[in-house]
Amino acid sequence: MMDALVSTRWLGEELGAPDLAIVDSTLFLGGRNARAEYLARHIPGARFLDIDAVADHSHAAPHMLPNATAFAAAMESLGVRSDDRIVVYDNSPLRSAVRGWFMLRHFGARQVAILDGGFGKWVAEGRFTESGKPAPRVARFDAREPRDQIVRKDQIPGLSLPLVDARGRARFEGSEADPRAGVAPGHIPGANNLPYPDLWNDDGTMKDVDAIRAAFAVAGADPQAPFVATCGSGVTANSLIFAAHRLGNDAAKLYDGSWSEWGADPATPKELGPAKP
Repeated sequence: MMDALVSTRWLGEELGAPDLAIVDSTLFLGGRNARAEYLARHIPGARFLDIDAVADHSHAAPHMLPNATAFAAAMESLGVRSDDRIVVYDNSPLRSAVRGWFMLRHFGARQVAILDGGFGKWVAEGRFTESGKPAPRVARFDAREPRDQIVRKDQIPGLSLPLVDARGRARFEGSEADPRAGVAPGHIPGANNLPYPDLWNDDGTMKDVDAIRAAFAVAGADPQAPFVATCGSGVTANSLIFAAHRLGNDAAKLYDGSWSEWGADPATPKELGPAKP
């Protein structure tokens, strides 16, 4: 069984294996064009998962999860099979590989890992890259209906699980305006705050398990118990879910709409200031 976090060395040795699918799930919020950067340079054989495109566009919130049928069709068009060994990476400060990892597992992929250090580490080590689109690959992706991993907005008020917000402290506390127009400042009442960068090293590698436990402890959350992760738009919250997975906890859930949905609704309660103990 493939580890959930694989090294650049491991991936370099596995390149070309017939059951290996490499997925670039880089996402930027404004400015840079992730698809264009992928086409210019990527890990050999990598296929681009456009998180903005593979989404439920009928929803007002950004990049919400699509249904299983749409996700399966998207993966088959990319050439990614549900029984592949799938390695996801990114080249984004958002550490958006965690969103690709979550999506693939959520819809039934059996073995999914994240490349520790992502594309930045790969390039820094002088490893081979290529440009353009990869060769077509026949694929079947047997998507299942999602497991009970998603929490909806209407379920939040009666939530019995702790809520952990992965946004930076300034946005969580409301001292910094939300970057999305029409979205109020602050956080969901009762939420704890664990900014996702606290789980990563500066070089894009993930911190070790002791540091992960310590980061959750500072936030007043237990990474080995069930919780609901939230953030700005359902991307960086997956850093919390992936970190918990590394500790053996697969009971964490995602509030997919996150603050872009909650903060845009004038009827939802909102809180300013630090998380309350």
